[in-house]
Amino acid sequence: MNPFDKLMASLDKRTEKRKLGDIGENIACDFLKKRGFEIIERNYSKKWGEIDIITKKLGLIHFIEVKSVTHARPLMPERSDGGRGTSDFRPEDNMHPWKLKRLSRAMQTYLLDRKLDGDWQLDLVTVKIDLENRNARVEIIENIII
Repeated sequence: MNPFDKLMASLDKRTEKRKLGDIGENIACDFLKKRGFEIIERNYSKKWGEIDIITKKLGLIHFIEVKSVTHARPLMPERSDGGRGTSDFRPEDNMHPWKLKRLSRAMQTYLLDRKLDGDWQLDLVTVKIDLENRNARVEIIENIII
């Protein structure tokens, strides 16, 4: 590693989990933009919760939670029986009730802070990152009920 890379690595104090989360959020933003979403804000944070991405599409506000996982093996295509072979990841399983409660509080605060009174929904974007092949599979689960 050259001296510049060492210096930059020493300045980056983020945990590996946080680095993965940042990569996943960047991938999610690109995915959403390509599908016509306008990114309004990222990482809206209060002590009682954080919203990863806030977007707008067709007049509807979308609060986006991003869940990212890594996988060393190539991502397998979905089988006809609905399974995914050996790469069966479910980052959406990390949407625990306490996480939904924190998201709900943060969303309410955001709407009040911005004096917004319109339709909105909570969406989940899952990012499955294959580090070995440097690619990702992104999926969106829309309109999660809190």
